[in-house]
Formats: sequence, C-alpha cells, structure tokens
Amino acid sequence: MSGIRKLVSPNGISVCRFSIAVQRRYVKAGEERKADFINCVAWRQQAEFIGKYFSKGQRILIEGMLQSRSWEGADGKRQYATEVVVDQVSFVDYKKDQEPSYDTGLDMSDPFADLPEGISPIDSDDDLPF
Repeated sequence: MSGIRKLVSPNGISVCRFSIAVQRRYVKAGEERKADFINCVAWRQQAEFIGKYFSKGQRILIEGMLQSRSWEGADGKRQYATEVVVDQVSFVDYKKDQEPSYDTGLDMSDPFADLPEGISPIDSDDDLPF
C-alpha cells in the first residue's frame, strides 16, 4: 500500500485515495519480480477506517468494483483513470505476538487429506450426476 491521501469532498464526504502493489505471479529467469500498482478509492466509513488504521507499506485486503472514468483536464485534453472503488477492507498483517486470524491450523498443501475413506474429489464435470 502506498501514498494514502485522505480528503473530504465538497459535500463533506470522506474519501481516501491510495494505490496497492500487486506482485506478478511469474518471474522471468534472471529478472526481479515485478509489481503492478493499482489505484483505489474508498468513500465514507471505508475511507475513515483506512485513513485511521493503515499506512504506506502495510498490507491490505480490499474488495470492490473496477471503475473507469474520464474528464477534461485543465489543459483541455481528455484524462482517463481506472481504479478500484473499495467496498470492503480488511487487515492482512497481524501483531507479532498474535497468531494470524486467517490461520485455520489445517495443512492446505493437500486440501483433500481429511476426506473420509472411500470418498474422492470430483476430477471433472463428467463425474457429476446432473
């Protein structure tokens, strides 16, 4: 998370603009891992929450909608922006003396390890009875 800007709209509504860095899943041989920076905007309670509890460099989990918009800039040229409009926000990091809240204690390397004997996962839609 980088550069949080907490603002108030002319109507008195809290708004928070920030960008998140999302690392790409793949790395080309001999290169460093790359990241994409995604612009986000949060309104009202979400904006207040983010502005109060998050800071640059801290990990954040967001859910929202992708929005594209355009406007005429001061120079008369058309400007464009694509951003995530935040609906939900959650913490990802946890205090060092606490266990992470999302840790189920299960070994998810094999999610089917606890299936009862004789039950196997469905490998394809052909195995479905409908």
